Amino acid sequence: MSTKIYYNPRCSKCRQTLTLIRKRGIEPTIIAYLETPPSKRALGDIIRKLGSDPIELIRFKEPAAKKLGLGRKDERSKAEWIEVLTKNPELLERPIVVRGDRAVLCRPPENVLAIL
Repeated sequence: MSTKIYYNPRCSKCRQTLTLIRKRGIEPTIIAYLETPPSKRALGDIIRKLGSDPIELIRFKEPAAKKLGLGRKDERSKAEWIEVLTKNPELLERPIVVRGDRAVLCRPPENVLAIL
């Protein structure tokens, strides 16, 4: 079963999550999402697998969110939030691990153990 991690090498939680995956003998596909942002379709798939809403994946404390005037109380559709993430990948909460038909936001990194 393939395993993907949406990864930022500067993020300590991403590095810790990757270490936990590798300790289980799994070598995931590493997606450097800042360099290769997920498409709208890929984000929709991730959100479905998480069983979540796109707003839960927005990093509202990032300078880009403040610059765009984004807030948790904004009334936007799922499609509009996905569009925001597609155009501003730095706002994507991380790390996210996808394995088969499941995904998990790895905050804390130990959350990944639920799908390995």
